[in-house]
Amino acid sequence: MLAPDDVRVVGCPLDGHVPDVPAEQAWDDRRLHYDLVAPANRRKFTVIVVGTGLAGAGAAAALGELGYQVECFTIHDAPRRAHSVAAQGGINAARARKVDNDSVHRFVKDTVKGGDFRGREADAYRLGQESVRVIDHMNAIGAPFAREYGGELATRSFGGVQVSRTYYTRGQTGQQLQVAGANALLRQVARGAVALHTRQEMLDLVVADGRAQGIVVRDLVTGEVRAVTGHAVVLATGGYGNIYCKSTLARNSNATAAWRAHRRGAHFANPAFIQFHPTALPLTSQWQSKTILMSESLRNDGRIWVPLRADDDRAPADIPEAERDYYLERRYPTYGNLTPRDVASRAARERIDAGHGVGPLRNAVYLDFADAVARLGREAVMTRYSNLFHMYEQATGDDPLRTPMRIAPGAHFAMGGLWSDYDLMTSVPGLFVGGEVGWGYHGANRLGANSLLSACVDGWFTLPYAVPGYLAPLLGSPVLRQEDEAVLDALEAVRARTERLLKNDGTQGPDRFHRRLGEILYRYAGVTRTPEGLAQGITEIRALREEFWRDVRVLGEGAALNQELERAGRVADYLEMAELLCVDGLDRDESCGAHFRADHQTPDGEALRDDATGCRVSAWESPAPGAADGRFVRHDEPLTFQAVPLQTRNYA
Repeated sequence: MLAPDDVRVVGCPLDGHVPDVPAEQAWDDRRLHYDLVAPANRRKFTVIVVGTGLAGAGAAAALGELGYQVECFTIHDAPRRAHSVAAQGGINAARARKVDNDSVHRFVKDTVKGGDFRGREADAYRLGQESVRVIDHMNAIGAPFAREYGGELATRSFGGVQVSRTYYTRGQTGQQLQVAGANALLRQVARGAVALHTRQEMLDLVVADGRAQGIVVRDLVTGEVRAVTGHAVVLATGGYGNIYCKSTLARNSNATAAWRAHRRGAHFANPAFIQFHPTALPLTSQWQSKTILMSESLRNDGRIWVPLRADDDRAPADIPEAERDYYLERRYPTYGNLTPRDVASRAARERIDAGHGVGPLRNAVYLDFADAVARLGREAVMTRYSNLFHMYEQATGDDPLRTPMRIAPGAHFAMGGLWSDYDLMTSVPGLFVGGEVGWGYHGANRLGANSLLSACVDGWFTLPYAVPGYLAPLLGSPVLRQEDEAVLDALEAVRARTERLLKNDGTQGPDRFHRRLGEILYRYAGVTRTPEGLAQGITEIRALREEFWRDVRVLGEGAALNQELERAGRVADYLEMAELLCVDGLDRDESCGAHFRADHQTPDGEALRDDATGCRVSAWESPAPGAADGRFVRHDEPLTFQAVPLQTRNYA
């Protein structure tokens, strides 16, 4: 069996460049010491922003408003189609408008504890401190937040907290925030401050003189490959949950931009930290292309249960209360159905595996609204969640207010991503990240409704400070010439990879390899992992990758619209990334958050951390193609906690 030493070596430590002040003062201190660019000089700088979700749209709009020349790229036909639209339940903020004892410090405590102490404490403080501005800003630019009777913005609770800090627009929060952010971006496009490039996919990063100075993109309609250069690059391209094939993400979501940047030197942090959402719909067929997400907000009023008796095939209405197991309420009475996602997913998987699963394939648990309807009335419950109920009924044919929903854990959010320091800059100078493409804030498990918040904080209120701080010393430097050797090398690398895919004389399409990869990852790197399984996963992924390059078949041509070519390139990247995901899981010899190792658990089945060796960020380098030593290199950033001392999580 493969051991960690067989697949990795330990390199030099990393410095997160967190200000040497108490964590709650770090963001104020950093903003005070950023270098500034005078308004008259800002138009002399070009910033490339890749992605138009909440982080990308916010960063591009804010930098454009400040006066920088912004080149913004998206794979979509319009910026509002970015995947941020899919988030449903809400966005957190420590505004303390309700008298329930919320505060910024309590927000930080919940976030750090929810992430099982594997995120930066100072980052969590920035998230909480800027959350107040985020809500006011998004409200001002048009997000139609729900309101109380007296006009105050309404809130509700989410998992892992005992206060009401989640602002929402029914079950459409991501969509409404994205519409508002995209409109703000398009305003800057109309002003001429931002040049928007749609249907363009980033396929490589241009690194010259040790810093990021451009990208290579492919026009998804014409097939044209070209380079665009600038003084800095911001990646806001989302997470890599689709590596599991059947995930809650849109099928078009991918990790190519991030992975190609990684292959150019950007360290990849904590790739094994993948969240399995407990409120996804269960698979009904092996040919199903993806899973469907039901918002965590449903757990405010829905109660989760399974039959007390294993293999009980009765309809839910025929199972009396005494024969139901409300297992989250039983095991975690303090938080009940609003336990954090990693805890809820593990508990559901344990009940399903123990034979208590429900539905035709016995692969789900019930989410029941009968008590809420009896307490509040059908109309009140429908008002809170109407579009989510309509979505469920369209997908399954069942009315969730008459028959309990069937839900199951599904691959969802990536807490891992490109490593960045406190300024959101990666290990490649000039390359910044925003939103889920980075690793920050969430540690080993993301609390619900912190995703939209982190994307907005990065885009609107962090990158507009951090990027100018990097640019200021570059005043007078021209953008990289198109004839530069680094540009030509990146273009040639993209063209060579494209030609290799198109000319490969194989028999299988890329989707078949993607599905097989997902099966391997769900089997060995799913909700529960073992060292033996992760080692086997590495072996099988390596074999699948070799088979891919030997037997993949890509129809069509490169100089035209070719979605098969797009998918093949993305699957090729997933096949490389998947090995690193399993290597990281094998190397992290502990359980923490969503990374649950069966060999590290407490007697009552909870995650057992090892703070002596695991209180760190693992930031990885991949071996160069053909390197004599094919092992990955792990760089550690130590994590320290002052305001929220290390403690064992307890949600009981």
